[in-house]
Amino acid sequence: MDSYGDLVAADDVLLFVNAATTSTGQREFHSDEGEQRLSLGFLHAYMLGNYRDLYAGVLALDINDYNAVLIIRQLLETTREATADQRRSEGRLIACRLATLPPQRVYGLFNALRRAGVNNRRTRAIMRDWLSARPDLAFDAVKYRSGLKRALRHAHLVPATEELGAFVFAPLTRKHYATPLLETWRRAHYEQAALYELPYTAAEGFAAKHKIPRKVFLERIAPRMTRQETLRLQESARKSGIAGVQADLSRMPLTRLATYVLSLPVEDRLRRRAELTRALESAADRAAGPHRGSWGKVTAVLDDSFSSFGSVHKRRRPLAVALACHYLLAALAGTYTALWTSGRTDALLTRPYGPTPLGRRILDALDTTPSRLVIVSDGWDNAPPGLAAEVLRIWRTRLDPKRRTSIVHLNPVYDAADFDVRRLSPTVPTAGIRDAEDLPALVELAQFAEGRTGLAELVTYMNARAAHMLSRHQQEQAR
Repeated sequence: MDSYGDLVAADDVLLFVNAATTSTGQREFHSDEGEQRLSLGFLHAYMLGNYRDLYAGVLALDINDYNAVLIIRQLLETTREATADQRRSEGRLIACRLATLPPQRVYGLFNALRRAGVNNRRTRAIMRDWLSARPDLAFDAVKYRSGLKRALRHAHLVPATEELGAFVFAPLTRKHYATPLLETWRRAHYEQAALYELPYTAAEGFAAKHKIPRKVFLERIAPRMTRQETLRLQESARKSGIAGVQADLSRMPLTRLATYVLSLPVEDRLRRRAELTRALESAADRAAGPHRGSWGKVTAVLDDSFSSFGSVHKRRRPLAVALACHYLLAALAGTYTALWTSGRTDALLTRPYGPTPLGRRILDALDTTPSRLVIVSDGWDNAPPGLAAEVLRIWRTRLDPKRRTSIVHLNPVYDAADFDVRRLSPTVPTAGIRDAEDLPALVELAQFAEGRTGLAELVTYMNARAAHMLSRHQQEQAR
């Protein structure tokens, strides 16, 4: 049997993983931004000080980008505290994780390291390797010029070509650039047509300079927009009557698609029911992959109470996760039943409303005799308070001690006061969830939260995830 210290360590790691999966340091329904950042900062410092190896290993798990950047920054700021073996292991994990992050986050990380005066050899090598692996530094020079310039200066790096260096550090000193994109940027200063060949974020500044009407600019630049830019602008474009800014639902990830659907008025959802349902089901099929239809009889309790609104910073995020999980679970299950806390049966029209009668819905769910029960909720059971915990306790200890029914609680909201996601019952594992696409891996990880496995098993699992990430990174580099 594992020692008490190992059990405590495993519990600490799982607690941190939940926080790093759900919290982005922004306001939530029950806690403000300051509470979130203070609580999360304490957990990072605690993990780094007590479990450095495990802290670095969390980079291989499905944590959000915000916390991945924080971990990388903390590791690089404390390089002197690491052994040679730790530095090598951390370097590989950092390189792999940086390759998956959006470039603007990486440039933001490099700038934070510059401001903090972190300029050790390992940091410079990591910056050098990441920049050398970028597929198109000319594109970065146009879209993220200030970030690229600061990174090159901080790491004492020489640009790949003299022309690129001239563009990054003194872009208007040349009368011509051989690189087409750089030349397009130069021409955009005095040719309106040229700006429509640039990335949206670069073109936007030129449009303002040339005083181009917003409607005209968005309609003409729409083909150059990324999927995320199109999604972000689509609602405002629709309200302004701007044509052409239309998100491609067929390529959108499941949770992002659910967020988009919930942003639509009910009338639009009704009018586009067939299109939206088809897109959600297709995205769920892609997320389920080879596991489609393999989970047997599944029942889900899904929280669409008022608190699922989230906050002004994370508007409808908890509800979007629940909606995305609904479609993914339907794809994973052989037989599927969905029970929303509001009692609604039309998932496409769901909205944040009313109290959270989790206990009653869990009773209804257990009546369906599922092989798996998945609860997606922020854990604030209040109608009546505490019923869910009591139902789960009696079910686990008296009615189903042999665990014929697998039960897991997935919580999309970090509870800053408790340094964890809010749990429903000690008898049921809880895991934090950021995107529904991570649901299968999180259900697997949740087994460690039941207390039936210890630190050795958890470390083995994390090492396997790290090995998989490293292997995938090497394959992508070889292409």
